[in-house]
Amino acid sequence: MSEGPGKKARIIDGKAFATDLRGRISRQVGALRAGHGITPGLAVVLVGEDPASQVYVRSKGKMTREVGMRSFEHRLAADTAEAELLALIARLNDDPAVHGILVQLPLPGHIDEARVINAISPDKDVDGFHILNVGRLATGQKALVPCTPLGCLMLLRDHHASLSGLEAVVVGRSNIVGKPMAQLLLRDNCTVTIAHSRSRDLPAIVRRADILVAAVGRAEMVKGDWIKPGATVIDVGINRIEKPEGGSRLVGDVDFASASQVAGAITPVPGGVGPMTIACLLANTLTACCRAHGLPEPEGLTA
Repeated sequence: MSEGPGKKARIIDGKAFATDLRGRISRQVGALRAGHGITPGLAVVLVGEDPASQVYVRSKGKMTREVGMRSFEHRLAADTAEAELLALIARLNDDPAVHGILVQLPLPGHIDEARVINAISPDKDVDGFHILNVGRLATGQKALVPCTPLGCLMLLRDHHASLSGLEAVVVGRSNIVGKPMAQLLLRDNCTVTIAHSRSRDLPAIVRRADILVAAVGRAEMVKGDWIKPGATVIDVGINRIEKPEGGSRLVGDVDFASASQVAGAITPVPGGVGPMTIACLLANTLTACCRAHGLPEPEGLTA
């Protein structure tokens, strides 16, 4: 549980948790192969040559192989027609060796992202972005859940004996993080407020939070005097800012220096939520594989 006010916050080590999570996934993948002759497969599609996306795709492929899964990478030119991309997705939907499909975003401007996302089979949608998975999550049904919110939930469950009855504030209302994060916290019986750029007196709203999830995309926006003493702070933001002496550094949406003096526990940036995202992508792929074959779902990897 959280430490009392006046003590420096406990650091929630997402990097260490993600390493342990990948180890658990690797063991379950090995058991699946040994017991049933099945190897989960993840297909990643990259359109264009965005440098950040290329780094993400390489990292995803490396970690997929490290846990014993099959990795299928499809790299398409930036001027690939939407119809060609949709045809590839249709083939992957029909491929029994592929249990998870991820199309790396953003896509080039001539391609309709929503159309592409919703062309993926919802049972292979390991990003959790398909409209059916969004609806299933919102209505309490079994769904594949977006990876970053799932990672945040795992960190929170690991830190707190129970989330039930806690007041949670999510700052940010994106479809990728803010909205699904709120749904997951509701599932765990939190009282949830979604705050955003138009919220009146945002600091006062944040001060009510036993759990704060900051996912607004503004560097160090949330200050220490916004934080309720002893609160748990999950910082989803990844922002690059310039150093006065030259160069740059990564910071979150929370001013770590001041918030860590007030919070009971806090995730750092980097090394907090970020490493959880790919680990949860692998967790979703394993879950999708088990569901596809009518096998029991892996323990501790779902919402």
